[in-house]
Amino acid sequence: TVRLLFDMYLREVTLRKSLGKQKHDARCAALFMRCFGADRLPLTLAKRDFDRFVTERRDGRLHVGTRKSGVSDCMVGYDLRMLNALFNWATVAGDGRGGVLLARNPFKRFPIPKEIDPKRPVGTEAMYQAMRVAASKVSPQFEAFFMLARETGHRGQSLRMLRSADVELDAKTIRWRAEHDKIGFEHVTPLSDEAVRLLDQLRKEQLAIGEAWLFPSPVDPTSPLCRRVLSRWWKAVELLAELDEVTGRGLHSLRREFATEMKDTPLRDLAHLGGWKCTNTVVMVYQQPDDETMRAALSRRTTLKSLATGTK
Repeated sequence: TVRLLFDMYLREVTLRKSLGKQKHDARCAALFMRCFGADRLPLTLAKRDFDRFVTERRDGRLHVGTRKSGVSDCMVGYDLRMLNALFNWATVAGDGRGGVLLARNPFKRFPIPKEIDPKRPVGTEAMYQAMRVAASKVSPQFEAFFMLARETGHRGQSLRMLRSADVELDAKTIRWRAEHDKIGFEHVTPLSDEAVRLLDQLRKEQLAIGEAWLFPSPVDPTSPLCRRVLSRWWKAVELLAELDEVTGRGLHSLRREFATEMKDTPLRDLAHLGGWKCTNTVVMVYQQPDDETMRAALSRRTTLKSLATGTK
């Protein structure tokens, strides 16, 4: 049944993923069982079931928790890729009797929805300066978080879960733990002088040593900063900075800014610096075309006279 398949996958595969992916897999299991029926036989699923899931996720009939609004095609695709991973795993996982759990993936080759024009705004120097001033008035902790996000180019989740022991100020390095990374990427990166100054000040203010959180919860110092509190601070800072409302800006705009400003950096090094496993993701999703870079490229352009004239 669908329920038994999810139970095995969550126990045998999901537990090897990062914490964020584990939570997503668990949410998906609940959504798919609600949509298809927990006792449904997987091989009875067909295109109509696939299309119903897509429609009900888009319009909000299938939702997580109390949220009843629809989600983007990007989120629908993320959910369906998890289901395809489960089905593909089941086609090779043994059933203990010499066979496999599933003879085929019932959703194989069905087109997964994609955002036609995804909103990916990039942070700017003007936005950063306005928000930094406003952040200092809303919360000194958020100001430090906001500045470090820009200096390191990393995801908010990875920043929230940083511990004092992850920072080596003498070596000017920081460790990003796999268990707190969306893609489970354990890596160490160098720090800019500004980031070192920020982290040194933060440690002293928080009296953070060892495994203490660098960004503890304002309510419970033994817990990391909550995502909801961070979101609330961001909105308050945007309002105070009198910025125009832009869909999809958020902390990720700083990550896009990081990737875009460092286009001249070799891709392999840039991917490691920002915590990307795949260089293709950096180019296709995060780096954005900008007028300054294109004009600089044109000014450096040289004509291939030797090809045009046949001379060496």
